[in-house]
Formats: sequence, structure tokens, C-alpha cells
Amino acid sequence: MLMVQNLSKKYSKELVVNNISFQVNEGEIAILLGPNGAGKSTTIKCITGLLKYDGYIEIFGHKNKSVEAKRLFSYVPEVPSMFDLLTVYEHIEYMAAAYGIDDYKEQAEELLERFDLSDKRAKLGKELSKGMMQKVSICCALITAPKVILFDEPLMGLDPKAIKELKKALIELKEKGSAILISTHIIDSVDEIWDKVLIMKTGNIVLSGTKQELMNKNESLEELFFEATEGNL
Repeated sequence: MLMVQNLSKKYSKELVVNNISFQVNEGEIAILLGPNGAGKSTTIKCITGLLKYDGYIEIFGHKNKSVEAKRLFSYVPEVPSMFDLLTVYEHIEYMAAAYGIDDYKEQAEELLERFDLSDKRAKLGKELSKGMMQKVSICCALITAPKVILFDEPLMGLDPKAIKELKKALIELKEKGSAILISTHIIDSVDEIWDKVLIMKTGNIVLSGTKQELMNKNESLEELFFEATEGNL
């Protein structure tokens, strides 16, 4: 489970995330929706420990910056970054080694095949397109079999087959009990897979609820999003 309590983040004097709290349970896909500048990416980066913040964040009972927590989660950033002189396969090897995973080779081959990277396995990081880097980043996150996985705009730059395979992989992780948080501003990209929605506006969560709870409003996710972010709820 991912638990966020009273999270706030300032850049200089600007309050970017304003005292938000939420949790993502085991076997749940939560989507963090909001327009550009709402505070979504900042929230994700606070959870990963990349930014200093005020508040408390816990991953399966461990503080998010602890070694114990870091063993349990993976992160796919909005802008992928590769090591220039490592090959595609070496990136996956590196992540497996970092997490102490020995028996990973079969899964690595399955991921390369799944995301059409088998014939790119020897390409260096500096030779990859943005879309290919995104796919490698996803493979590196999935090879660890994370209990919590964080995505920041994961579908940007992916081809249709990769989008389809990523969504299938997310459902598989959910069925295995992982807690999944996806930050995006593209509503229809996640419309069919979410269990819980958190809608942000100017650093605040202005609407949250499970799919079942929000279905009672008899409105689409898109309608709820625009009502929440345009101040009509």
C-alpha cells in the first residue's frame, strides 16, 4: 500500500502541492489527473524521494526514503533518461543487479519481446529514440516485480502496440496485488483501467473516489474532470 499524508511542497515561495492526503491499496490502479501545472509530477517526485517535502509518505509500512521501501517500488519518469554507453539489455541487467534479482533472464527476454525491443537489445542508450527510451524505462521498472509502481505520463511517445502491452502489464501487476499510481492529463488513455481517481488543481486534490463511488454520479470521467478543474462541482 502507498500512503501519502499531509504532503506539501514549495518551490521558493510558491506552494505547488498543498497538504494532500491519499492512499493506493494493494491490487488497485489509481490515476492522478489534472491539467498541466496542477502538481501531479511534483507529487510523484516527492513519493519517489527525488524532492524534499513536508508531510509523511509510506510504502508498505516503510518510510518512502528508506532502503526497505526502495526495494518495493519502481518509477517510470515522464522524460526517460538512459546511460549513453549501456545497451538496452544492459539497462535491464543493471536494474536487476541493483534490486538483487538473480533469476531475471527469462523475464527480461519476455519484456524485450513484448515491447518490440528484441532486435534493439544491443543498441546503446545514446542511439535510442524517445519512444524506445520510454519502452526501456518501462522494462527496467517491470523487471523488479514492484509492489508499488509510479508512472508519470507513461503513454507519451509510445506506439499503439506498446500502449496495449503496457495496459496489459498494469492489469497483471494489479492482479498480483501491486499498488499502481499513474499521473496523466490525458483522460482517455487510462479510462478503461482505473479503480480510483485523484483529480488535482493548483496543488489540491479537488475530487477523489473509486470507480464504483463515482459511477453513482452517472457522469463520465471526462465530465467529472472538467467539472472539478473548472470549479463547477
